[in-house]
Amino acid sequence: MSEEAIRLVMVGRVLRRRWRLLAVLAVVGALVGYGSSLLFPPRYSTAASVLLPGAWQERELMTQAQLATSSVVLDRAAATLGRPWTGAGLRDRVSATAADGNIIKVSGTGDTPEQAQQLADQVAQQFVAFAARLTGDGSDAEASQPQALRQLVAQASRRITELADSANPGQTVESVQTRTELAKLRTALQEAVGKLEQVDPAAGKATMVVLGPAARPEAATAPTTTQLVAGGALAFLLLAVVGHLAAARASRRLRTEPEIAAALGSVLLGTVDVPGDRATRRSGAGGPRALVRRLLGTDVRWDLPVPHASGDEAGRRIRYRRVCARLRERPASPRELLVVVPDGDGTARRAAGQLAAEAGGDPLLRVVGVPVSRPLVPDRDEESGVLVVLSAGHWTGAELGGVAGACADAGHEIVGVVVAAAVRNRAKRSSGRRSDGAAPALTEGGTPALAEGATPALASGARPALTVGDETGRGTG
Repeated sequence: MSEEAIRLVMVGRVLRRRWRLLAVLAVVGALVGYGSSLLFPPRYSTAASVLLPGAWQERELMTQAQLATSSVVLDRAAATLGRPWTGAGLRDRVSATAADGNIIKVSGTGDTPEQAQQLADQVAQQFVAFAARLTGDGSDAEASQPQALRQLVAQASRRITELADSANPGQTVESVQTRTELAKLRTALQEAVGKLEQVDPAAGKATMVVLGPAARPEAATAPTTTQLVAGGALAFLLLAVVGHLAAARASRRLRTEPEIAAALGSVLLGTVDVPGDRATRRSGAGGPRALVRRLLGTDVRWDLPVPHASGDEAGRRIRYRRVCARLRERPASPRELLVVVPDGDGTARRAAGQLAAEAGGDPLLRVVGVPVSRPLVPDRDEESGVLVVLSAGHWTGAELGGVAGACADAGHEIVGVVVAAAVRNRAKRSSGRRSDGAAPALTEGGTPALAEGATPALASGARPALTVGDETGRGTG
């Protein structure tokens, strides 16, 4: 696992180098969101307000809100609405909450604005009717008994007044006592009626009122189709970015020269520069799959740092000559070497061809490509050693260990490792001088192609070697 911390520059690198893939994934996410909107179509919601006049406590308001969504109210509303509605089906479509000002809001949710308005209005009306029946404002005989009792008390009070007036006022002691008893009886009846009104929970509270029909909704409730499409595109985009960062974090590819040399069990001879372009960093595979990868931009690594600016061509050639000099200076340096390049490493392939050209036959270098998945190195013939040329950040320690094992199995000793780094070429090409873009490249047979100005040195039965410069076959540097 890479120990490199995930920084904002890595996110910008993903967006810049994988924008085609991210755009395709965003479109796929938008299509998934649109499909979700077809499976779960958006709904409309509205609310009808019911006013509860009088003084109500908070607990009483909560009780009335629960009463508005009770099974009795919902069953009556479903019976009025008709098919396909049922009381159980309305339970998921209707809700009630207590708002400020003694108001109960009955909300209805439907597939259309008209359906949502109908649900809210019908449940609110059934709630008011059921509450009126509970408080005695209905037509049932049992509910009308408190009102009938008040009428009887009023009639008895008038009758007592009539009896008090018919008694002989001021004539005898008995008449005075009679009027006094009648006045006490009338007062007792009035106090009893007052206490009855205080005990009655519906006393002093007027009938509930529906404050008009529910407003017809103009927009659907969240999530709408637009929100689902935008959310799907954004979710897929974020998942793609996070997936790239997680893959880079979990990558086991070796990025430093000491790690690469240690994995191959050899020494580092140097780092050479190769003018990098998009074609150089692409994999050499073909076919429809490679075409799709090229269209999506996944044929180029995104997690590699931006190539640094290079100097002129002369400065780059100095690096190659120094590597060749180190090969010659090694004890018991072999005269012929096998240059092993992992397949798919375009930068290393160009560096190996340039290195063979700069060596000029001393030592004699033969370049071969080796598949990393199942490495197979040619058996030892005239060559008595292997020089591995590869790029940093492309191969894991296990893959390089497999290459080293294949070299040992073929009887070759790895004499050194050369790391090729892609650079940006800012120097202008001069007419009449060979540019690095024309450096020798691998042919299908594994031998390097001749560069401009190079002459092959062919011996009887010997492999072609690249020579650059004078007739002796030694390099110009």
